[in-house]
Amino acid sequence: MKVLLDHNLPIGLAALLKKHEVLSADSQGWADLQNGDLLKAAEDAGFEVMVTADQSIAYQQNLTRRRLALVVLNTNHWPTLRLDADRVASAINAASAGNFIVVEFGPRPLF
Repeated sequence: MKVLLDHNLPIGLAALLKKHEVLSADSQGWADLQNGDLLKAAEDAGFEVMVTADQSIAYQQNLTRRRLALVVLNTNHWPTLRLDADRVASAINAASAGNFIVVEFGPRPLF
């Protein structure tokens, strides 16, 4: 699956999503694009899923006619994502065009 990582996510996440073709918005030259413009550019480039930590984007954008899905993470904290990247991958696998999935990461115990 062709996956776009939003500007607000650590690029290291791409390496942990090995079963997907993962590119960042910055690597596509889309550093200045926001919300609707970024979604349109991603669709036009053939991306099927966009992963973001922008928790309001799914509510600000009408996804009904979109050809891509959103996976919305409640954190962009790299140590948290690195330890639980399988949850992100599972959400990507379950994503469908015009919909969004929220992946929530809670606090981890100290020991």
